[in-house]
Parts: sequence; C-alpha cells; structure tokens
Amino acid sequence: MRLFACPGCGLVVFFGNVRCERCGASLGYEPIANTMVVTDNQSRWKYCSNFTHGVCNWLSPVDDGRELCRACRHNLVIPALASPDNLARWRKLEEAKHRLLYTVLRLGLPLFDRTERPDGLGFQFIDTENAITGHTGGLISIAVAEADDPEREKRRTQLGEPYRTLLGHFRHEIGHWYWDLLVRDAPIRERFTSLFGDANLDYASALKTHYDRGPRPGWQTDFVSAYASAHPWEDFAETFAHYFHMIDSLETGGSYRIVLSPRVDRDDILSTSLDFDVYRRDLDVQALEGAWVALSSALNSFNRSMGLADAYPFVLSPRVNEKLAFVHDLVRAPVIMDACGHAFTSSTGSAPSRPAAPSS
Repeated sequence: MRLFACPGCGLVVFFGNVRCERCGASLGYEPIANTMVVTDNQSRWKYCSNFTHGVCNWLSPVDDGRELCRACRHNLVIPALASPDNLARWRKLEEAKHRLLYTVLRLGLPLFDRTERPDGLGFQFIDTENAITGHTGGLISIAVAEADDPEREKRRTQLGEPYRTLLGHFRHEIGHWYWDLLVRDAPIRERFTSLFGDANLDYASALKTHYDRGPRPGWQTDFVSAYASAHPWEDFAETFAHYFHMIDSLETGGSYRIVLSPRVDRDDILSTSLDFDVYRRDLDVQALEGAWVALSSALNSFNRSMGLADAYPFVLSPRVNEKLAFVHDLVRAPVIMDACGHAFTSSTGSAPSRPAAPSS
C-alpha cells in the first residue's frame, strides 16, 4: 500500500490514521480519490458511522444518505460488542477488510453490496464457538476467533500451514466471489480449466480426500500452496490471494522507493527497482513476477535476521506463474464482463451497468 501525506502539513501518515501527529488535524481516507482528507466542520466529507467504534476512518460525501462508508456497507453481521474483547477483534477484522477493499478499488474490480444485487459481496463476522471461515454466494464468513493471534497460530500449526493471517483469509475468500462472478459462466472459463482443472469435480469429496490423505504428492510443481491442490476452486482462490499479496507489497516497496541490488547478484536475478505503478493496467505480468521474486527474497532475509519465520514462505513455479498471469489478465481487462452481460469499468461506482446496445 502507498504512503499518504497529511494535507495540512505534509507529514507522512498511514492508511488507518485519523489524526496527524504533527499538526493535530483530523484525517480520514477518501476512497474515490485515494487520498487522506482533513475533516472539520466545513468539510464536504463525513466519517462512516463505524468511526465511533474506532474501526473505520473512511469518508463519504456529506450528501450521501447512507451512514456506512464504501467498505462498511458490505457488513451484514459484526461481532457482539457486549463482549469487550470483541471490539478489539473487530478492529483487527476491519483493518484487514479495509486493506482488501483498498486493493479491489485500486484495481477497478466489480464491487457491489447485497442491497444492489442479491449476489453482492457481504461479510459476516461470526463469534460462535464452531464458526467456520468460508464463502457461499457472495457471503464471506470470517470466524472472529481468527482475530486472536494464539488461536490463529494454533490452527495454522494444526493444519500444517506456513502462512495464515486475517488478511490472507479475506483475500482468499473474495477470490471465490470473483470466480463466481467473472469466471464460472464466462468465456474465460475454458482457459481457466486448461490451467486450474475441472471445477465441476465434486468439491466435498475433494476436500475430504485432501484432509484425509494430505496434499497430492509433488504439489509444489503446480500449486502455490498445499491447500491449492485440493480442488480447482481452492487453487484459484489461493492464486488470487497471492496476486493481492504481491501487488500490495510491491506498492509498499515502491512507496518507499526501494531499489534492490544485492552485491553478489551477478546475474541480476534479485535486482530490481520498485518505483513503478503496480496498478497500471498495461503492466507486464513478467515484470511484476520478477520484481516480486526480488522483494520477497529480501523480506524473507530480513525476517530471518530477526529470528522470525519467512514473510513469504512460498516458491512460485513456472506453472504457478502461468496461473498468476491468468489472474493478472482477468483483473486488468479494459472492460470486465460477467455472465449476465453486465459490464464493469470501475468499482468506485455502485451497481454494474449493462453494456450499451450496438449502434446501427
């Protein structure tokens, strides 16, 4: 993610800031222009109603009749706030969700809630004991327990996962929604099948086999993670999530003007400059993948220097890079069409529009 600046004094501020530490200005994030705005009594912007809970700093125009911002109106169920611990958990969930939707908006992907279309994107944060994280028909459920670091680490260890984060959950589950919306009944489905496999394979049976027998032998050759080998749906969702990991981290590197040029890198394999726009629609996917190899290697090396686990404990095989190229082409198409004949040109608007009738 990019760095921001306080409009009042120019101090560097971050995505979640609500106040400038230098000049004391009240700040909010305005998603249409992707900028921080100073809010005051004369402002034409208003905070999301969830600002009062300390979980959101997004702004909407004052004449917008809705109380919730562009991100929070996708919420259908939030944790029960009668529990003091749940407010802290909700803050973590919202931090991850807002970061997810930042990337969605920057990419210009279709984005609409369930008041706009019945298959719109909705989030429910479930705090029951046996809550399961998953997706069905545009409804993404996140187990609130995942916001507790010890519980999430326990699950990560039990499932043998090298990486498990709240942000990773959000990016994975929204991948399922975009598969339903943009791939399932679209012409690109044929290309999907050639890369990921037949999505009509029995899903429940495939997952049972995965958990009973473990990942298929040699999965590292074709899949970005062991779980991706369970079923083509999971393969796509995992690949989609990793694509989001890449572009968000690369934008962060570019915002810091990072240049990587290791002294021993005689073949320039790990050398790159990150001073480029990762959201440029004509960005070459090979340049993106090459920059990611260099940056992720550096991130892992820094973590090892601090005695921490690798920040990105994955290896991108040539086959995985082909799948990432599929996601790249999907999300950067000049006009994205869904199976209902709706055309999406920007996610900053509301419901999608139907394509115009051909001229005579």
